[in-house]
Amino acid sequence: MFFDFIRARASTMRDIKVKGTSNLCTTSTTVSDGESHVAQSELIMDKETSSLGVKQTPEIEKKFVHRVYDAIAPHFSSTRYAKWPKVAAFLSSLASGSLILDAGCGNGKYLGLNPDCFFIGCDISYPLIKICADRGSEVLVADAVNLPYRTGFGDAAISIAVLHHLSTESRRKKAIEELVRVVKKGGLVLITVWAAEQEDRSLLAKWTPLNQKYVAEWIGPGSPRDRNSPSPFKLKSIPETEERNLGKVKDSKEITSRSEDDSVASDDASNINNQEYFIPWHLPYHRAEVGGASACAVENGFAKKDDKKGAVVYNRYYHVFSEGELERLVVGMENAVVVDRFFDKSNWCIVLQKTS
Repeated sequence: MFFDFIRARASTMRDIKVKGTSNLCTTSTTVSDGESHVAQSELIMDKETSSLGVKQTPEIEKKFVHRVYDAIAPHFSSTRYAKWPKVAAFLSSLASGSLILDAGCGNGKYLGLNPDCFFIGCDISYPLIKICADRGSEVLVADAVNLPYRTGFGDAAISIAVLHHLSTESRRKKAIEELVRVVKKGGLVLITVWAAEQEDRSLLAKWTPLNQKYVAEWIGPGSPRDRNSPSPFKLKSIPETEERNLGKVKDSKEITSRSEDDSVASDDASNINNQEYFIPWHLPYHRAEVGGASACAVENGFAKKDDKKGAVVYNRYYHVFSEGELERLVVGMENAVVVDRFFDKSNWCIVLQKTS
């Protein structure tokens, strides 16, 4: 009976029409495609303290996260099939019969990974959710800062590579609070985010750092946070050899010292301290997605053509996390504690447990 209800809800959400090239919060308490019952100019309360301000999606996320993933969904999905061993181990460790909520499930590669558990996924991108639904997964369109589940609904939750797409500290913190809210007392939450301390330093040359003026105009207060805040934790690296794209993971202390000691170009060193980036996604010309929306995106200047690489290039917004920053977002939360923390494949990761 319970899952009949969930299937009905998921089916309803799958039928939602996408307006334009982007969709926003699609639960009954939110509005879509950037519209709001309260105009941006009429917001009186401070964005960082107002619940409405936190839940209202900034333009930079609408344009450089939502619209991009809607445009590249099939190609993105085709590249996302390898399961991270640490995420797989976490999911496999959960008790039989557990209900697991995947917030920001993307193409659903983790849905159903543990055959003894039940999974429900959600994502802001309708095209990605449609891919999941076509595979038979239980999914719905939803916003990470406004999850459509009752309090204490699931036994565990995961948020894999999602929080770095949220452009203010208050929204990142709200997303964590939502993950904790929707699990039962004693439930576990696994969160992973891209790290500023990338093992492959050559990647930084391919990323475009957002200058401070752009950050102030597009993102607003609360981001980026103070770069000089001392980290309360020293995280240990966990080496992985199973994945094909990154080399050996170094100890986090070594990463820190290397960034200080290596003789690198001054531009590269300054990029290490930057946390706000545009990171490109290359959509090959031969992909079907290049027609239609992508053609319009190029015409409108939202994307650009790279004939040398034979691709349409989209920029995705990222806030990459510095060491200890993810844990600092949890400081002050009275109903959750950090029970594990680690550095894995250029990602900072934590596991929270709900205490009350």
